[in-house]
Amino acid sequence: MNDSHLGDSIFGSSGRGAQQGGRDATGPLSDADPDATGPVPPAVAAPAVSRREARERDLQQQAPAPRPREARPRRQPDDDGRRPAVRGCLALIVGALVIGAALIFAISTLGSSFLPKFGGGGALAGGGGDYVGAGTGSVTITVAPGDSGTAIGETLQKAGVVKSASSFTALAANNSKFAALQPGTYRLRRHMSSADALDVLLDPKAKVSGGVTIPEGLWATEIYSRLSQATKVPLADYTKVPVASLGLPAAARGRVEGYLFPSTYDFPKGASAQTQLQAMVTRFKQEVASLGIPQSRLAKVTIVASLVEAEASRAQDGPKVARVVDNRIARGMPLQLDSTVNYLLHRRGKVTTSNGERDSSSPYNTYRSAGLPPGPIDNPGLASLRAAYQPAAGPWLYFVTVNLATGETVFASDSTGHAAAVRRFQAWCTAHPGKC
Repeated sequence: MNDSHLGDSIFGSSGRGAQQGGRDATGPLSDADPDATGPVPPAVAAPAVSRREARERDLQQQAPAPRPREARPRRQPDDDGRRPAVRGCLALIVGALVIGAALIFAISTLGSSFLPKFGGGGALAGGGGDYVGAGTGSVTITVAPGDSGTAIGETLQKAGVVKSASSFTALAANNSKFAALQPGTYRLRRHMSSADALDVLLDPKAKVSGGVTIPEGLWATEIYSRLSQATKVPLADYTKVPVASLGLPAAARGRVEGYLFPSTYDFPKGASAQTQLQAMVTRFKQEVASLGIPQSRLAKVTIVASLVEAEASRAQDGPKVARVVDNRIARGMPLQLDSTVNYLLHRRGKVTTSNGERDSSSPYNTYRSAGLPPGPIDNPGLASLRAAYQPAAGPWLYFVTVNLATGETVFASDSTGHAAAVRRFQAWCTAHPGKC
């Protein structure tokens, strides 16, 4: 529909009781029994005693008997049958078990980084699973696309940044910002605590620039050229990569076109062509998953997204272009898109096509072939994928970009409105020779 050109925008992109003390005492018995019978023995004279001795004897006889010591009452068991001392011991044991269980859970969940550490920066944490402090020196590590927290922790441990990969992984899993960590090369230090290493990775200033940027809307062959120039991998290596080794989704039907996600990539030094392309396919699948696109619709969504990428030069027009595509297919109308013909011709720099070029019998010629082309015509970005998956609501059947400099696009629901927009486009082309 003679309406657009490829934009140059770049996406993003826890006691016993006491015993008794004495006995009862009684006075001495009398020497003579008053009730006794029989002859009375002769009297025997008592030995003489002094007054002092007699008085002391009388006092002894009159002294009260010593009282026995009262036994202390035994403490009775409580209602549950246990003595208080036993209950106290049990409470201490239970408390110790609870504290121990909590400590084991905290270590298994957060690692040892939450425990108190002693020493200076870069020292071992008392033989634990982490270093202490911000570290020293300089280390460069690379986070590859699709790396998990475990993979990043292992990379850091191998590089000598952190002492324990598991300690770093535990911290990363409990940090909501970690999910936003971007692939790339980062500069850190040796012997850092896991917490300090995570803080550095989440700081954009720690990222080393120099990656290769792949814009939206490029063909696979154009992507190969950019990757080769940036990484110095021979261009021929990209075309030799076995497609089956890239992990393409079934919707791709064995073709990489449309499934190399445009973004900025920091590949490890010496990364092969296969490693680079595989990283781009992996990123595509991650972005598709973030949009919630089901596999049953992925093939169609990707094709429509590639059309949106080629035809809409402004972000706000993408969902409308996707709606025009859906509306025309629903009515059995050919799409009549010059972008598909230019893909067939493998040509850049023009938005229009000639009558002869539109006469091709190729299924990519949407002037003659109804429905969608057999595959994507470029590699779309996230905005175009979203537009294709969630097109705007509207009755439009036509659109044309009336100003290629600003990207202004007019949408119409009937041929009369479209004809008026076409005249505006033609007038712009006349005023700007060689631009159409």
